[in-house]
Amino acid sequence: MALKFTKLTRPAIRALEAGQRINEHGIIAERQTNGDVRYSINVMVDGQRIHRVIGRESENTTREQAERAIEHFRTKARENRLDLPSGRKVHRSFAEAADEYLTRIEPHSRHGRNLTRKRHHIRERLVPYFKAQRPDSLTDFSISHYNRHRLDQGAAQATVNRELSTLSHFLSRCVEWGWIKSKPKIAKGEEQRKQIVVLSDDEKRALLAGAIADQDPLTWLFVAIAIGTGMRHAEILRIRWEEIDFAQRRIFVGRAKAGQRDQPIPGSLGLKLLAEWEQCGKPEGYLFPTNREHPRHPCRQNMSAQFRRAAVRANLNPKKVTPHILRHTAITELVKANVDLPTIQKIFGHKTLSMVLRYTQLSDEHIDRSVAYLDATFSDAFTPELHTTKNESQKSAA
Repeated sequence: MALKFTKLTRPAIRALEAGQRINEHGIIAERQTNGDVRYSINVMVDGQRIHRVIGRESENTTREQAERAIEHFRTKARENRLDLPSGRKVHRSFAEAADEYLTRIEPHSRHGRNLTRKRHHIRERLVPYFKAQRPDSLTDFSISHYNRHRLDQGAAQATVNRELSTLSHFLSRCVEWGWIKSKPKIAKGEEQRKQIVVLSDDEKRALLAGAIADQDPLTWLFVAIAIGTGMRHAEILRIRWEEIDFAQRRIFVGRAKAGQRDQPIPGSLGLKLLAEWEQCGKPEGYLFPTNREHPRHPCRQNMSAQFRRAAVRANLNPKKVTPHILRHTAITELVKANVDLPTIQKIFGHKTLSMVLRYTQLSDEHIDRSVAYLDATFSDAFTPELHTTKNESQKSAA
C-alpha cells in the first residue's frame, strides 16, 4: 500500500525556507542555506536504525526516491541481506575506519609495529585516494588501480608495495573487528631486484672492533649477536637472559614474523654470552634494558645510532652497512657452505623458501665452483676421434 503524505507534500517542500525541515514516515526534506533541498531517511529496519542521506534536489532526487530506498532496505532485511556493521547506523567510510584503526593500533597494542610508517601511508596516501569509499566496497580492481595511480605519480614499486602492506593490515583488522566480512586480494607488483651487500671476514672483524670502542657498553654485544646469528634488529633487542640456553646454545625467540623459534648460536658466541652473563652477576631480564624509570618499553627499541658509529670507525659506508646487512651476510655464508635452503629457513625464521631466495645472491666465484661439479661428469667423454669426420680419418690412414 502506498504511503499517504499529509505534511511532506510537494507544495510544503517548495515552501520550505533555509534551515527548515519536514519529517514524515522516516523521510526528511531539509532546505539548506544554498537553497537546495536535501532528502534523507531515518528509519528502523529489522531492529537496526538507518540514517542516510539519499540525495539533493539539484541532483534530481525526489521524495519518491527516498521511499524506494526505505523499501529497498526493508526488502533486504526480509531476505537477511541487510549487512550493516554491528552497532552502527551506517557503514564507515574509508577515512572514518582509518582514523579509528590508527587509534586502536597505538604502540601499546599488538598491531602497533611500524606505527609511524603506517600512519604516514594511511594519512598521506591511502585516505586521500579512497576518501569516502567504504572499506567493504574495495575490490581487486580498485586496489590495482591505486597501484597504477601511484606508479604514474613516480613512486617506485617497492614504495607502493609497502603502502599496500599497510592497506592489507588495515583491511585485516577491519575483518577482525567485524567492520567488513572479508578483504579483497591485494596483489603487489614485482620489485626491482637490488644487489645484496655482504661483509667479508675482515670487514666483520673491523666492525666488531669499532663496536667495542663505542661509548655505549652494549654496542659490541649487539654487533656480536648480529654477526653470529643473523637475527633481526628487533629480535636481538628483545632477548632476555633467561631465554638463552647456554648448554644447548639456543636463544628462544618468542616474537618473530614467522612465529616462535629456537635460534641456534655458534659456540664462540655462546661462550662470550655466558662470560658476560656471569660477569654481570647472572642477571635476569633484557640484555638491552632501557635506563629510564618506569619506561613504556622495558627494552631498547633501536641501536641504529650505535651501529652507525661502529661502521664509521671500521671505515665502512654507514649508508650501505646497516644491522640488516649482517643478516644478509650470515645467510649468504650458509648458502656458500652448501647448507640446504629448508635448514636456512628454519635457522633464520623465514615464512617461505621464496623469502630465503631473496637473500641468497651468490658470488660469481661460488657459482663457478658449483658449476664445476657438472664438468666432472663428462670431462673425459670427449676425445678428438669423436669429432673427426670419416673422410679425415681415411686421409690419415692413407
